[in-house]
Amino acid sequence: MHSVMAWKKKYRCTRCGYEADVYEGKGLFGQHITPLSCPDCHRIVNIVVGGVIGDVAPSYQSEAGRLCLHCGSDRARPWNMHTCPRCRGEMEETDEREFWT
Repeated sequence: MHSVMAWKKKYRCTRCGYEADVYEGKGLFGQHITPLSCPDCHRIVNIVVGGVIGDVAPSYQSEAGRLCLHCGSDRARPWNMHTCPRCRGEMEETDEREFWT
């Protein structure tokens, strides 16, 4: 079975230093991980979407209706990969990365 490399990359805010991990690619069970930005706790949280888990739990097939894993807010939305959830500064990809499965 051929697999595409999946990376975990670190993003850091150029203004306040807040850091978040972002997962690219698909994991071992066909899942992908979507970063959500939560306006209530001002964090980026990663949720698992699809794959084997999505086959068993239909609510995991999309980002719709998912709650923030940190504070339970229903207002978390997919992150735009740029805006810091804490200070609204610019988040940039660092050169820190590692494989994930």
